[in-house]
Amino acid sequence: MNDLIKDVVAWADQKGILDLGTPASQMEKTYEECGELREAIYHQGLRLTHYISSDGKRKNTSDEIMDAIGDITVTLIIQAEMQGLDFQDCLQAAYDVISKRTGKMIDGQFVKDK
Repeated sequence: MNDLIKDVVAWADQKGILDLGTPASQMEKTYEECGELREAIYHQGLRLTHYISSDGKRKNTSDEIMDAIGDITVTLIIQAEMQGLDFQDCLQAAYDVISKRTGKMIDGQFVKDK
């Protein structure tokens, strides 16, 4: 995983994203990729194995979910780099908090206790 994160950062550097991009523009990219995930999951909920995306292309639902999760992760790795943070440290910090949470499932979603 560490090597893959380094590869993503190197790719972003080679493409000029780290020099010319901004945290705000990178966040917009994350939103865009989340929209693609939302669209694929919506069609998965309709039990469709394929669908026509908002850009008019025929998509394989499972493939699009995998692609979107990967793309979102790439955007977050780049965001962490832009912020001077280590992606694995960010993930660890989040896990350290959620691992201690209590709560319950409501309508298919975990809701933490207050």
